[in-house]
Amino acid sequence: MGANQQGADATTGRWLTIPRTLCFITHGDDVLLLKRSEHKRVFPGQYNGVGGHIERDEDPLSGAIREMREETGLGVRNVRFRGTMHVDVGHNNGILVFVFSAEADSRDFTNSDEGTLEWVPRDRIHTLPLVEDLPVLIPLLFEGDPGAPQNATPFFAHSSYDTNDTLIMRFAKPW
Repeated sequence: MGANQQGADATTGRWLTIPRTLCFITHGDDVLLLKRSEHKRVFPGQYNGVGGHIERDEDPLSGAIREMREETGLGVRNVRFRGTMHVDVGHNNGILVFVFSAEADSRDFTNSDEGTLEWVPRDRIHTLPLVEDLPVLIPLLFEGDPGAPQNATPFFAHSSYDTNDTLIMRFAKPW
């Protein structure tokens, strides 16, 4: 099948998404989180994992590894795909987020232009001003869903907002 047969040009009336990665790097019991700069348009002053846009010539895994290296300078291992989030913010386009976890080879990161990096003990994460979906995601990534079998299939989530701009997250459970 050639490129013209893929149907990628059939965008009229179609839902389009922007591909991104979201990565959570651990070292022991700590998670490296990024406190976004106050001047940033997206999530100013809030803590999140690292990540960003997937480039045209890369797959989600390559994009995640590149973003982790660019934003932290860390070498990582055991990079694991953890799930996807389909985010509908009420515009013509949405966001498709590929979520990963990884283990850092050291604690010596380089600072990011996106904000301030900080190693945070897992049991203290909930005390920080988090991006609003993190309180739901963190238990899935590090504590596990008690209803899921060990080494469960990655999660699949859909996020949207109600008329009060409150986050709504739905999860498919393939088990």
